[in-house]
Amino acid sequence: MKNIYKILIAFIGVLAVSCNADAVDNRPIIDAVSAPEITAPATGKVFVFEEEQASDVAAKFTWSAAEYSNTVVVNYTLLIDKKGGDFAKALTLATTTQVTEASILVKNLNQAAIDLGGPTGVASEFDIKITSNVSGGVPQLSKTLITISVTPYAGRVAYDFTDWYLIGGAVAGDWENNADTKHQPMFRDGKDANQYKFVGYFKAGNFKLISVKGSWDSQLGNAGGGAIEIKNNAGEFVIPTNGYYSFEFNTKDLKYTLVSYDASAAKAFGTVGIIGDSTPGGWDASTAMDKSSFDSHAWSLGVTALNDGGLKFRANNNWDVGWGGNTAFSGGGTGDNIPVEKSKYVVYFNDLDGSYLMIPNQ
Repeated sequence: MKNIYKILIAFIGVLAVSCNADAVDNRPIIDAVSAPEITAPATGKVFVFEEEQASDVAAKFTWSAAEYSNTVVVNYTLLIDKKGGDFAKALTLATTTQVTEASILVKNLNQAAIDLGGPTGVASEFDIKITSNVSGGVPQLSKTLITISVTPYAGRVAYDFTDWYLIGGAVAGDWENNADTKHQPMFRDGKDANQYKFVGYFKAGNFKLISVKGSWDSQLGNAGGGAIEIKNNAGEFVIPTNGYYSFEFNTKDLKYTLVSYDASAAKAFGTVGIIGDSTPGGWDASTAMDKSSFDSHAWSLGVTALNDGGLKFRANNNWDVGWGGNTAFSGGGTGDNIPVEKSKYVVYFNDLDGSYLMIPNQ
């Protein structure tokens, strides 16, 4: 009886494999017939952009429908590259499915021109092509291209704030006054631009602050009696012993506090990253930040292109521990999505109190 069951199971297995093989063999073969071609705007179109036009439509790009050997759902990608480029590092202006047109906003075409090396305020030429695919396969790239001229505006988001960086023997970067040195910035309050705070590790020694990395012209230091001063050759703050401290100051009332901070119960994280629809990985994957070698609770991310949308910070590539905020550029302490406007940013984060600082950088 057992042998009969074994034979029956074997027969069913062979039948299943045979059916699967037949299904594969009977799948239609899809061949490329003709590539899509851009029909508008005409080659030679000139664009001169102003910042106040950012949300306007720069142009509607249209193209002919791609043809395949079977009736299929076709995906399109509108690409832009510097003039004469091979499109290996082209940027995507738009993607559509079964739609042969896309309206491109001024700010997006402007940003693409900048990202491809176009200097602001100067006309540069760029090539545009359209490509099609079916479920990611059977790609077709337009045989012809159009060339446009773009004069981009600076593209910087409005950022009317002062950033203060720690410098000295007690902090990361030591006294090296170099724009490329990784000086730790203070975290600015999201709702009070005069209030700054940093909770982190300090070595025994002295420190002060500078507002422009690589320059001694503007300093913030100790004026004595719990007061700060902002001037050249400002006084230094003193850290008596290695350890964690909470340092706060207000540039309006010119007061500061510097007290010991108990970090003994703080969790140590292997990774911290940004995630959200404004980030390179969307909501599917974190973009990893760099952990400071000086302070294991301080994180940073070099110049990174972010899109309009929002983001959060999370630890260890999962949602067990996460942080957010409800104010652009700086803040912390809430679970909201941090609002982001399209630009390039340098990002700083502190996992001790959830403070973040995002400095637009283009």
